[in-house]
Amino acid sequence: MEEVDVEPAITNIPAVRHGKHMGFAWGPGDILVYETLHKAPGASGPEWSFIHEVRKDEDIYSPILRKLFNESHHIFVGLQTIREDLPSKNKKPQFVSISKNYRSVIRACMEELQQVAVSTKDATMATQYGNQVSILLAIELIWNLCEVLFIDAAPAGSLLLHLLDWVRLHKADVDEKARDVLQSDSPAEHRDYWDVVLGYVLQGRLEEARQMLVKQATLQPVANMYKLMDSLLSKMPFYNPGGTQTLTEFDVKWRHWHEEVGRCLQDNSFASNQHLELICKILLGDEDTLLEQKELLSTWYHFLVTRLLFCHPTVKPTELHFYAQSCMTMFLDSRSVPEPLDNILLAAFEFDIHQVIKECSIALNNWWFVAHLTDLLDHCKLLQSHNLHFGSNLREFLLLEYASGLFTHHSLWQLAVDYFDHCPEFGRVYLELQMERVPLETERKALKVLRICEQRQMSEQVRSVCKIMAMRALRNNRLGSALSWSIRAKDAAFATLISERFLQDYCARGTFSDLDLIDNLGPAMLLSDRLTFLGKYREFHRLYGEKRFREAGKLLLSLMTAKIAPRSFWMTLLTDALPLLEQKEVIFSTDQTYELMLCLEELTSSLNTAAPATDKPMQEEDVEQTKVELLRLALARNLATAIIKEGTVNT
Repeated sequence: MEEVDVEPAITNIPAVRHGKHMGFAWGPGDILVYETLHKAPGASGPEWSFIHEVRKDEDIYSPILRKLFNESHHIFVGLQTIREDLPSKNKKPQFVSISKNYRSVIRACMEELQQVAVSTKDATMATQYGNQVSILLAIELIWNLCEVLFIDAAPAGSLLLHLLDWVRLHKADVDEKARDVLQSDSPAEHRDYWDVVLGYVLQGRLEEARQMLVKQATLQPVANMYKLMDSLLSKMPFYNPGGTQTLTEFDVKWRHWHEEVGRCLQDNSFASNQHLELICKILLGDEDTLLEQKELLSTWYHFLVTRLLFCHPTVKPTELHFYAQSCMTMFLDSRSVPEPLDNILLAAFEFDIHQVIKECSIALNNWWFVAHLTDLLDHCKLLQSHNLHFGSNLREFLLLEYASGLFTHHSLWQLAVDYFDHCPEFGRVYLELQMERVPLETERKALKVLRICEQRQMSEQVRSVCKIMAMRALRNNRLGSALSWSIRAKDAAFATLISERFLQDYCARGTFSDLDLIDNLGPAMLLSDRLTFLGKYREFHRLYGEKRFREAGKLLLSLMTAKIAPRSFWMTLLTDALPLLEQKEVIFSTDQTYELMLCLEELTSSLNTAAPATDKPMQEEDVEQTKVELLRLALARNLATAIIKEGTVNT
């Protein structure tokens, strides 16, 4: 078994007393921890126990972060529709656009969290929101860098421009300071004025630095130095990927400019102004000067990009790892240990995609980031075949973990279905297992689960859901709903049981409940004999109500002679025949009357045989005997009338 990379974090369980024994139970996305009643020898004290829920992923319960999960789900589904057969050059702009869409969703959630953190009065919640903002900031920083290096894969020249945009986007404090400076009565005399100028220069925003320097130059009686600095800043060449200039031509032009800056420093052109001399040294890419600006740079990766800008503007992607490692070593204190974010960014600069994913999986508290980034990189064909020792590839493993976490949420589980759908190896198996665990609190939710299962031909899960809902409806005495669910489950045994309950209910009350359902059973009544009888018996009542007595009598007789009706229900059917036998018009023919008589005799003989074994009250036996006598009398009358009528017709 592989060793873990880092020691797992310790989770403190509140109210757990020292020396007490703990029990736990695993859940899909959490653990239930509880104090057991076990007592050590000689221990005393009250016996009580709390149950604590330790959640693996708390973020899915945040209303704001829920938007992140919902929005990213739409982007994920859209990414899966990109055709595999398209040439790579046609797909690259689409992948870059999708990556930016993911980042825009992250940024939108981050901004909303910042607003809530500021407005909330609860200090604990403010801290929690602040932590979530920090995590999203780091996520967006990593994603943006991966987009530049892996997805967009900018070549030399363009690479530095993308890295400058990356730093500017994630180092916005210079803009906040600039607003304060410009809004003051005297910007050039503001205490943050030179910090703003230097901040602009360090980010390569030379045009904004020039505009800021103009405010200082207007206050000077002799502004020659400022004009010279303005000239140097305006002359600094930047590579234009869409222009006609080749990378070699740009490199020559940049070197000429760099030599000019060096001459100005050697000539002591700015010796009388320490601020301008400092800017000149930065433009020259002097390492010691850059390292003195740690407070303004704030991070080693900002230092890296600034150093590349003023020393190696044509850096190639393959050279990045060397500069990244040296900048990190120079910038960080020799005694300090790199943060997880530092290791992740360094792995990205080394183009070690798998290490980036591995470090993020360890550092972040859920699978959202690594699952979506890995999926995108896999579509870009950037992940080498990286099969895991237990089966699926890295992309599928991370998607399965992320989707499994979503299934623990009361509503986000629906998003997880699409993630499982796009995991070709194990997605189906995971989905089947997870669908069986979805709590069916309402009929509406059960129908959602059922629709998902039916769309994917998951017959076992369909039956399971229907059986659960049918049993629940039966317990609540909702026979119509129970029958409907059992028919949907195609469960003949359960449909038979519910049909029996319907018939018992009819015998007790004399009417049927849920007539609409029984009247519209259609082919579903063939699911079981008892259900067929229920449907046909209801049809008999409908025909009788419509005064279609002949059809009703024929149907009633066929239910008994075809043995569809249960023997226990024959007396009820024969009793239902009484009104038809008493009609002025002859309903039953001679042959039909004989068949009814035969059924009555079969029933009475079976009752007589079973009589000694039963303990029926005397009153019930008298009622049964009276019914039999009335039926015999009615059948005899009907037989006589039928014989006379049939004889008259024949003559």
